[in-house]
Amino acid sequence: MNFASVRIITDDVDRLVEFYERVMGVSAERPAAAFAELVVPSCTLAIGHSHTVPLFGIGSAVAADNRTVILEFLVHDVDAEYERLKPFVDEWVKEPTTMPWGNRAVLFRDPDGNLINLFKPVTEDAIKRFSGRG
Repeated sequence: MNFASVRIITDDVDRLVEFYERVMGVSAERPAAAFAELVVPSCTLAIGHSHTVPLFGIGSAVAADNRTVILEFLVHDVDAEYERLKPFVDEWVKEPTTMPWGNRAVLFRDPDGNLINLFKPVTEDAIKRFSGRG
């Protein structure tokens, strides 16, 4: 089994696509107006419009209603990403901080309120734990 993607359901696909294109530094593929994919070697972030939800099951997902999932991206330099993103991120949750488990991290919310963590392992144990991962 291979993990294929994470999909965010939103009421405004264009707004979220533009946001994630800026965060991830890639252009989205748009096979349909109601759907986009941002593809990087380690993962795919899919974005779908809320009017597609009935295709999966009525009420199975609700746009802008997530408070349980954190989208995490391994980056080269957390502090540089923080500086790069400051002009267009509206809600910062945690400024760059070294966490107790050895990752340097910065957390913020996308326009729909989904939590994003940009991190880099910085301690010897954390670096070892992530060696060989994307």
